Order: sequence, then C-alpha cells, then structure tokens
Amino acid sequence: MTRETLIQRTLTVLAKLPQDKASEIADFADYILKKYDDSILQKGIETLISDSKTFDFLKNEEDLYSLADLKERYK
Repeated sequence: MTRETLIQRTLTVLAKLPQDKASEIADFADYILKKYDDSILQKGIETLISDSKTFDFLKNEEDLYSLADLKERYK
C-alpha cells in the first residue's frame, strides 16, 4: 500500500468517526510525530558527537598508571 493510499484511507476513516475519537487519533498522531522528531534529533546529536574532534587529545594521552601501581587485585 502506498503512502498516499494509506493517508486517503485514514482520512476516510477519520471522517466517519465521532469528534472525541478523531481527537484521540490526532493526539496519537502528534505523539508519534514527536517521537519520530526526537529520534531524528538524537541520531543527529550522536553523529555530531562521533564526528567531533573535541576529545582527540585523549587518544595520545600517556598512561598514568599501570598494573604495577595496584595495591590489591580482585578476581
């Protein structure tokens, strides 16, 4: 089923529903859209952070401690 067919079918069903039920569906559609927008925003932020060079200096940081510095080892 194409997107346009799905939209037309949904609009036909909405036209047959009483006001309170149509309002529920509108609220649900708003919720789904907000969830979708949040997902896109989250992925964009993750991409920005992963492509960032902000913490590249940590890759070349020397090791301050070694296993010899441990006082106790837990198994």
